[in-house]
Amino acid sequence: MKNFKSGHYIQQERYKSFQPNRINRAWVLDNMELIQLLGQADRELGRLDMYSEYIPNIDLFISMHVLKEATQSSKIEGTQTNMEEALLEREDVALGKRDDWEEVQNCVKAMNEAITKLQTLPFSPRLVREAHKTLMQGVRGKHKQPGEFRRSQNWIGGATINDAVFVPPVHTSIGELMGDIGQFLHNDKQYFPELLKIALVHYQFETIHPFLDGNGRVGRLIIPLYLVSKGILKKPVLYLSDFFERNRMHYYDNLMRVREKNDLLQWFRFFLVGIIETAKSSIATFDNILKLQKQVDSQIQSLGSRTANAQKVLNYLYQHPMIDAAKVGKVANISPASAYKLIADLEQFGILKEITGGKRGKTYVFNAYLHLFK
Repeated sequence: MKNFKSGHYIQQERYKSFQPNRINRAWVLDNMELIQLLGQADRELGRLDMYSEYIPNIDLFISMHVLKEATQSSKIEGTQTNMEEALLEREDVALGKRDDWEEVQNCVKAMNEAITKLQTLPFSPRLVREAHKTLMQGVRGKHKQPGEFRRSQNWIGGATINDAVFVPPVHTSIGELMGDIGQFLHNDKQYFPELLKIALVHYQFETIHPFLDGNGRVGRLIIPLYLVSKGILKKPVLYLSDFFERNRMHYYDNLMRVREKNDLLQWFRFFLVGIIETAKSSIATFDNILKLQKQVDSQIQSLGSRTANAQKVLNYLYQHPMIDAAKVGKVANISPASAYKLIADLEQFGILKEITGGKRGKTYVFNAYLHLFK
C-alpha cells in the first residue's frame, strides 16, 4: 500500500474533478498495526455472529437494528427523524416531518429488500442500483434518476460546483469505475482481507459518487450487505452509520485524506476501529436484550391464561416497540375490552408506558427495549 495512488485531478471548464484509479489489482498488506487491528475486528465480528446461532428468535430483534441504522444513516444526510418518530404510522407523523419519515422508511425497505435479494443475486453494482431505486422512491430526489448511474456532473459541499469541497469523476467514466468495483469484489485470484476489501470499496464508491443523490446512504448500506453476502455475518446485525455519525468530521476527513494524500492506511485504521467498536456495542445490546427478555418473560408468567396473548404482543413489540389498543387486539386476536385489560397488565409490570397523554387514541411504548437502541 506504500505505492498506492488514489487518482488525479482533471481540469474542467471552471473546476477540477477527481478521477480515481482502479482498485481491482494486486495488493500487498505489510503493516503490522493494521494486521493486528484486522485480527481484532475479525474476532469481534465472530463473537457477534455467534448470536445468530444461539438466539433462536434473533429475527425478532433485527428489525430494530435496521431501523436504528436507517435513522442514523439518514441523520448524516440532514434528516431529523428520531427512532420514536420513525416507529409512528404515516398518518400520525406531523406534516412538516413526513418527508424525513419517508426517507427513513425507504432506508429500512431498501436494506430489507437487498438482504432478501442476496439469496438469488450476487453482491454487485446491479444490486446496488436496485437498492438505490427503492431508497429514492417517492422522496426528495425522486426525480434524480433512481436506480440509474448519473448522466451529469455532481459535487459535494459548496453552493456551486466552483466552490465545492470535492467534485467526483466525470459521468462518462462511472460505468467502467463501477465495473472495476464489481470485478474487485469477486476477484478470487488476488487475495485481500474481506474487511479491508469492503473498506476500500466504500471509499471508492463515495469517491465515484455514482448517483445524483443518495450516495451516502447507499454507500453505508453496502457494508452490511457485503458482510452477509460473504457469510462473515449470517444476519445483518452490524451497521456503521452510528459510528460515522458520532465521528462525522473524522469520517469525511479520512476519506479526503485518501484522495489528497494517498493515505489509505489511516482510512483502514478508522474503518476497522469502527468495526470493532460497533461489534462490541451490538454484542452489548444483544446481551441486554436477552436480560430484558428473561425479565419480562418471568413477569408475564403470573398472568395465567393471558400469558400466551401477552407473549404474542411482546413478540410484536420486539420488532416494533410502539403499539395501541387496536394493534394489541389484532396481534393477540382478542376483543377491545381484553386488549385494554392486557395493556393494563403490561403497564403494571412497567413493560408498556403510555406516551400520548390523551384519553383516546393512546399510544404505548416498550420503553426499556427501545432505550437499548438509543
